[in-house]
Amino acid sequence: MDVDPPTPAEAAEAQEAAVDEVAQLPDHYFELYSLAVEMADRTSARRLTANTFFVTVNTGLAALLGAHSFQWYVAVAGMVLCVAWWALLKSYRDLNDAKFNAVINPMEQRLPARIFSDEWAALKREPVKFALNRSAITQWLGRYWELGVVERVVPVVFALIYLVNLLSRL
Repeated sequence: MDVDPPTPAEAAEAQEAAVDEVAQLPDHYFELYSLAVEMADRTSARRLTANTFFVTVNTGLAALLGAHSFQWYVAVAGMVLCVAWWALLKSYRDLNDAKFNAVINPMEQRLPARIFSDEWAALKREPVKFALNRSAITQWLGRYWELGVVERVVPVVFALIYLVNLLSRL
């Protein structure tokens, strides 16, 4: 569907309306919006630091399990770390969801540009149903995968490594 660009008069009218809307915003609105976005970014940075820590520790533990004959409790400790890691990731995800859904996105509705809401709308398309045929699998794998979904797979993989190691000792 082709959409004609606005005429110069329509563009000027839209710009004037946007300026009027911005002028009606409460004092410090942009500062509050910037603070909320910065806090969301800091949460993401803390999540990255936590991921780095847990990947490093789990890689070391998994290497130790493969290289030496360690006691069963090393594998159990690794599984406990994986559960803690997964729970921490869920906590960070919930925190950022709250920041965006309760604070940032509603604030954007009053702004002339909705950069986060528009980005999210572009990424979130209709869900693809999984089916066992080449076309459906290609479409399913090619869809947008949220970072939170992808990164939560890693602790599960490490936990499975520890579980297999533990079961192999029985």
